[in-house]
Amino acid sequence: MIHILGVATTEFGELWKKSPRALAKQAAEGALEDAGLKISDIDALFVGNMLAGILGNQANLGSLFAEELGLSVPAIRVEGACASGGLALHSGVNGILSGQYKTVLALGVEKMTDSGQDEVTTGLMAAGSDSERMAGATFPGIYALMAQAYLEEFGISEETLAGVSVKNHYHGSLNDKAQFRRVVTVEDVMSSGRIADPLKLLDCSPISDGASAVVISSENLRKRKPVYVSASEVATDTLALHDRKSFTSLSSVVRASKNAYKKAGISPSDVDVSEIHDCFSIAEAIAVEDLGFSKRGEGAKDIATGKMTLGKGKVITNPSGGLKACGHPVGATGIKQIVEITQQLRGEAGGRQVKRAKIGLTHNVGGSGAVAVIHILKN
Repeated sequence: MIHILGVATTEFGELWKKSPRALAKQAAEGALEDAGLKISDIDALFVGNMLAGILGNQANLGSLFAEELGLSVPAIRVEGACASGGLALHSGVNGILSGQYKTVLALGVEKMTDSGQDEVTTGLMAAGSDSERMAGATFPGIYALMAQAYLEEFGISEETLAGVSVKNHYHGSLNDKAQFRRVVTVEDVMSSGRIADPLKLLDCSPISDGASAVVISSENLRKRKPVYVSASEVATDTLALHDRKSFTSLSSVVRASKNAYKKAGISPSDVDVSEIHDCFSIAEAIAVEDLGFSKRGEGAKDIATGKMTLGKGKVITNPSGGLKACGHPVGATGIKQIVEITQQLRGEAGGRQVKRAKIGLTHNVGGSGAVAVIHILKN
């Protein structure tokens, strides 16, 4: 059994005065304090990061952060685009299950706002295919194609899709670590500038800085009732969107979640709370269908009508505010999702607490669905 002993996250946002080292140290020390452990209790470090080699010319992050934390244990950077954080935890889980390590620190960190928008956009497209880059495509454009297909196939309006952002901004307004803490309306979303039709500014997650950390172990070293990882599954698909059978479903998510449900011995209806990779509003609408929370073609409508909103729905999605409101420092996102679900299952989420939450799921996606990481947590 993989026990989650400690979790912590920094504030997400435009953190110009904080270096990657400082962010990583803050998150790691917070998770260790939460676990009641010392750095000497850690047997290995797994670092989730995408862009440090591209934007900061530093790719040796395992050694960098081990040095910063005073560690002399195996320290490994894990990269899988925006799923880097989820893959770092997945690697740590497998390291423990193999018997190689007992206690692992999984750290996700990203510093994006020190670079210009063009640099960041180009860097993020390193997760795309050669053909997409040659065509000048960006991820807003790629997800816009998915949105166009979804709206047409299922007869969904842009106003209905805007409900994703409305819900997540409401949840984000309750999160003191979120980049954006203000409520928005459908009218706000619709009147925001168009980025890639039909996606508007408030359909898109922001450029962010931040770090998150999780301490996991094969033993309950804290001697309190812990949250534990019931399943950790990964699946992949083609890099290019145009090589797939569908624009309105991600097969990587479908396969990874089915394997995770089987491993955990649950069904989608058993999940109480979920953190969804809503890099764009269309991503969450499709995800809740791929995960089995909504019927095909009804995800956006279910969200817009409040079925996944705090205090209203059965399965609450993105109580943290998601990528949209909480922020999306890409390497940190997958770990932040684990932090949020752990706090929810402990009953420590404050004003955004999901009542009687017992089972949680995280959904972390790289690229436009080329990799998907699903974790199921129980208490």
